[in-house]
Amino acid sequence: MAMLAAGSSFKHQHLSAILAQPPGDGFFFEVHAENYMGAGGPPHRMLTALRERHALSLHGVCMSIGGPDALDERHLARFRDLVLRYQPALVSEHLAWSSHGGTFFNDLLPLPYTRATLDRVCEHIDQVQAAIRRPLLLENPATYLAFASSTMGEAEFIRAVAQRSGCGLLLDVNNAFVSAVNHGYSAADYLNAFPLERVGEIHLAGHSEQRDDEGAPLLIDSHDRAVAPPVWDLYRGVIERIGPTPTLIEWDSNLPDWPTLCAQAQTARRIMREELHHAA
Repeated sequence: MAMLAAGSSFKHQHLSAILAQPPGDGFFFEVHAENYMGAGGPPHRMLTALRERHALSLHGVCMSIGGPDALDERHLARFRDLVLRYQPALVSEHLAWSSHGGTFFNDLLPLPYTRATLDRVCEHIDQVQAAIRRPLLLENPATYLAFASSTMGEAEFIRAVAQRSGCGLLLDVNNAFVSAVNHGYSAADYLNAFPLERVGEIHLAGHSEQRDDEGAPLLIDSHDRAVAPPVWDLYRGVIERIGPTPTLIEWDSNLPDWPTLCAQAQTARRIMREELHHAA
């Protein structure tokens, strides 16, 4: 993947505009694996056309890496088959649980950060990495509550997972900011404790602002608007520390036109280019 790789989540509404542009040029696209687990049809025709011109990032949202149950072997097999079929440049999943007792939920639910959870998460990551035969990138979550039973902080937990499993990390800077505001700690301090040396991809997204029942700020990782200025500031700080890293803009609802979405990715690329010039 190009040094200044930047991209966006792929939406079929944008396909014609994407295909009208020159191929390559370091632009990549992320797709959610679960949208392509059928055998064929229009989704695969679109994805094949996209893959012929651009690198892909395959992002899972339903593996339930942190769930108490065993991984769904059929789901894992379909995930593996997608990796083999499209040979994505990056493969990632969430540090979350999304199923219980055979029921799958729409939300990515948080985990208690305990030794027992650490053992389970690492066991699941080992299983996924053995199936796909490559390192998995694990994404930090956006959270709205914390477990009183947690015995370690999130950054400490993620560092332990990466060290034990050998996985890489997908740093979602917006998630870090959302969680910090919701729980009342510093996003900068969180990033200072985060194992940035393991980061292989970065996510940026927009968030919405609400108030909780007590009137305190409550941010929602909504992916429905442009990246907020504080998130860009945090991103710039990360790039200054680790250098250019493949960066993806997530925008999943209230979709803008393609030039607007593309411009967000180009902003990330400009920040990476500025850091390259500064380092030189």
